[in-house]
Amino acid sequence: MGLTASVLAIDAGNSKTDVAVVAADGEVLGTARGGGFRPPAVGVETAVNVLADAVARAFAEAGVTSAGHVSACLANADLPVEEERLAAALDARAWGTTVEVRNDTFAILRAGVAEPRGVAVVCGAGINCVGMRPDGRTARFPAIGRISGDWGGGWGLAEEALWWAARAEDGRGGPTALARTLPGHFGLGSMYALIEALHLEHIAHERRHELTPVVFATARDGDPVARALVDRLAEEVVAMAAVALTRLDLLDEEAPVLLGGSVLTARHPQLDDRVRELLAARAPKAVPQVVTVRPVLGAALLGLDRAGASREAHVRLRGYYERGAGGARRTQGARGTLGA
Repeated sequence: MGLTASVLAIDAGNSKTDVAVVAADGEVLGTARGGGFRPPAVGVETAVNVLADAVARAFAEAGVTSAGHVSACLANADLPVEEERLAAALDARAWGTTVEVRNDTFAILRAGVAEPRGVAVVCGAGINCVGMRPDGRTARFPAIGRISGDWGGGWGLAEEALWWAARAEDGRGGPTALARTLPGHFGLGSMYALIEALHLEHIAHERRHELTPVVFATARDGDPVARALVDRLAEEVVAMAAVALTRLDLLDEEAPVLLGGSVLTARHPQLDDRVRELLAARAPKAVPQVVTVRPVLGAALLGLDRAGASREAHVRLRGYYERGAGGARRTQGARGTLGA
């Protein structure tokens, strides 16, 4: 083996980074995992340093010092201009001859399909959607929060639940069990106590994500407000998917809709059932699938796509991850997952 691999694949989310070094024939030569990629919080240079640590370990395991191409799917690369800036920052590290940066949602999409065709919706801390066709056409959203028209994700769901619960307790809104279950999660007896603890940061800001499963549990127990919030999230997921399918002229043909991120892969029955129901109405030919394999597979496949690798190379790479060496099964179909 020489000192250069074919592809350096990077999938960097807010909480963790996965790196894979892949040969031209699809063999995985080295892997590593690192911390989260958060340039808005720590700056681009510091964020790339987190990647650099994982890249160095993966290169060392592979016995190489560089790659022909760097395929990086990164969180917080929400706009094309951000992708360009991050690509320049990665190019300066000289990890590969060429560098391509995409939003990390593209990794989930490519990981779930045999060819680069379809739509992916990711619902984790936030919500995002992208689509692509083999001819290079893509569909995407800015996905930077309310100013770009977004609602949903774990953070959005928790924030909305807090709003309804606060108003239920002080009389501005109708009753909801969320006024009891949300503070109860933190061992508190009232929404006032929870509001105070959050405002004074007696409860760390990042712990708000713990409220997302509380919302689903409260919905499962029949609370109308919590159930309405879950239904609204399903509507947002399907709205994004349907628009992306329309933009890519895929609405009238069978096309995969990949669902990823911690909220969608948790398989909450109400959310799953409602997504399937709404998708069947708005995009009857769409085929929903939940992606559970590590998204770094998608970043690596995008790299092999660019390198013009053989079908056998793609199959070999996918097999590494599907066998369990790199993660769980690729996808699970609508009947086996949605509503399970």
